[in-house]
Amino acid sequence: MHSDAANFQLNSHLTTLANIHKIHHTLHRLNLTEDVAQESHQSACCSRAMPPRKKRRPSAGDDLSAKKSRQDSIFRKHDTSQIREETFSSKRCLEWFYEYAGCDDVVGPEGMEKFCEDIGVEPENVVMLVLAWKLDAQSMGYFTRQEWLRGMSSLQCDSTERLRNSLDYLRSVLNDSTSFKLIYRYAFDFAREKDQRSLDLNTAKCMLGLLLGKTWPLFPVFNQFLEQSKYKVINKDQWCNVLEFSRTINLDLSNYDEDGAWPVLLDEFVEWYKERQMS
Repeated sequence: MHSDAANFQLNSHLTTLANIHKIHHTLHRLNLTEDVAQESHQSACCSRAMPPRKKRRPSAGDDLSAKKSRQDSIFRKHDTSQIREETFSSKRCLEWFYEYAGCDDVVGPEGMEKFCEDIGVEPENVVMLVLAWKLDAQSMGYFTRQEWLRGMSSLQCDSTERLRNSLDYLRSVLNDSTSFKLIYRYAFDFAREKDQRSLDLNTAKCMLGLLLGKTWPLFPVFNQFLEQSKYKVINKDQWCNVLEFSRTINLDLSNYDEDGAWPVLLDEFVEWYKERQMS
C-alpha cells in the first residue's frame, strides 16, 4: 500500500515537470515569433518611410530654371563690370574742366594756376609734366577740352579729389625707365615754341633740372657748363643724348669715348669738366 502511494506521487511529479517543460517550450517559440514579427514590421516601416533612391530625369522646368540661373549669373557679372566702368563720368569730367576753362574750350595760364592750387601741386612740379604727358598736351601751360577728356578718362579722374588720389601714381611713373624716357622725349616738344625746332637754353635748363636734377649727380656742373657756353638753344639730338650720357657715363667720365657718336656739345662738356677738375 505504501508502495502504491509512492508510485502515484512520482507519476504526478513527472507529469507536472512535463507540463512545465511544454509550457516553457511554447513560451520560447512565442518569443521568437514576436521578435521576427517586430523586425519584419520595422523593416517594412523603414521601406515605406525611405523608398529607394532613383535618378530623376531633369524636367523642362528644371532646364529653364538652370538656364535662367546661368543667365542671371552672366548678367550680374556684366552689370558689375558696367558699374565699374560707369564710375568715371564724362559729364562730371567736362563740368570739372569748365571750372578752369570758363567759357573757352581750353584751360589757359590763369585756369592752370587755379587748377594747380586746387590739386595742391606747384606748376613747376615734375608731376605736372607727367600729367601733361598723360593728357598728351601739345602746349605748355594749356589743356584743351579734348586733351582733358581723353587724358582724365585714361586716369579715371573726373574730379579734383580723384586726381589728388592719383598723384602718387603719377610720380611713380617716373621710376619706370621706359616711361621716363618717353616723358623725357615728350618734354622737349611740349616745352619748345611750336614755330621753333629747338628749345631755348633757359627753358632747356629748367626742364633738365626738373627731370634730371635729383637723379643725375653731374647735373649741377653740366648746368654751369651750359650757363658759360656759347649755346643759345638745344636741339632734339643734343637733348636725347644728354639723357643717354647721364645713364651710361661714369661720374668721373672715365668711360667716355671722345671718338664715339656723341654730339659736340657733350665733347665740349667733358673737356671743360676735366680742365676744371685739374685746376
